[in-house]
This record gives sequence, C-alpha cells and structure tokens, in this order.
Amino acid sequence: MAGFNSGDDEDVIAGINVTPLVDIVLVLLIIFMVTTSYIVKQQIKVDLPKAASGESEVQSTLTFKISEDGVYFLDGNETTLEQIGATVKSRLKKEPESRAIIAADKKVDYGKVVDLIDTIKQNGLDKFALNIEKKQKATP
Repeated sequence: MAGFNSGDDEDVIAGINVTPLVDIVLVLLIIFMVTTSYIVKQQIKVDLPKAASGESEVQSTLTFKISEDGVYFLDGNETTLEQIGATVKSRLKKEPESRAIIAADKKVDYGKVVDLIDTIKQNGLDKFALNIEKKQKATP
C-alpha cells in the first residue's frame, strides 16, 4: 500500500555525519581568533641581540635611579649629573654596546628625568629604557 512503510527497506547508514564536527571546529576557530587579539595587545616588542654563535650575549647595563627627593643613583651609589656623564663616557669606551635603564619615583619632577636623559645622550649613550610598573586593570 502506498504510504505504509513495510519493514523490508531497512537501509544502513554508511557515512558519518561530520556537520556537528565542522560546527564545533568553526566555533573553536572563532574563539581562538578573538582571544589572540587580546594576547597580542599585551605584548611588548623587544629587540633581541643577534649573535653568530648559539651562546647568549651579555650587554653592559647602567642602572639609573632618581629618588623621590631628586637624588641620582648609578648602580646603587649616589651620584651627580657630572659624575654620570663621566661614567657614561668611560663605560662606552670599554663597552660600546652599553645600555641604560632609568627608574624614577613617580613623584619626581619631570625635569629631573629629562636632565638625566640629556646627560646620558650628550655623552653618547642612545640606548636606554624607562623602568615602569604596569597598571592593573580595574575590575567592574
């Protein structure tokens, strides 16, 4: 009879339905694409030194600090701008690839930091970085 299903035409499903698998893979792909944009924003580009051999290259670093009351420190010792200039010149003669890290208290007058940067640049040291603390994001 037409419209009645007899039990004789039982077909075996030979293939696997991959549609749910494709859906899950596409959702995961979208999640990874969205999260990688957040990861990339928090990275800082670093110019790493290049070496012909596989050994690590150690560079000379001068560490400058300016205390809250405006006193200069070089590698932990109290100093003046004149002494800083002389030290930078002598260090660059020995180690031309020297770099500087400048850390200043946030209450220090901006002019003190500019004076220090001017002094080290006038004496030939152009590679320096400012030491900062990353702000924490406010949670709502």
